[in-house]
Amino acid sequence: MLVDINKVKIFVTVPLKNVEAVRNGMCEAGAGVIGNYSFCTTATKSIGTFIPNENAKPHIGTKNKLEFVEEEKLEAVCDLSKVKRVITKIREIHPYEEPAIDIIPLLDEKIFN
Repeated sequence: MLVDINKVKIFVTVPLKNVEAVRNGMCEAGAGVIGNYSFCTTATKSIGTFIPNENAKPHIGTKNKLEFVEEEKLEAVCDLSKVKRVITKIREIHPYEEPAIDIIPLLDEKIFN
């Protein structure tokens, strides 16, 4: 079966106080469109952990110390043609030096007919 990928799901973890700004940026850049609806996202509360090394410039936390941060895992679908623009916008708005961004290819349900 030959599969053509046209959409992805973009996941990014965001500190709670920055979720609205990142969501707005992602959606204004073209993510979160499902049919006749825009700004379609889902957010799941989570606890992120990390240890900034000596070369890091942490937005939250202290170098060489394990940090625990309340975050939301924000997710939205995105047309393949808009992924670069959305990722660029996330990096522009996100407060972390290195945001955790996952891009997962999505299968169109029509291939299962």
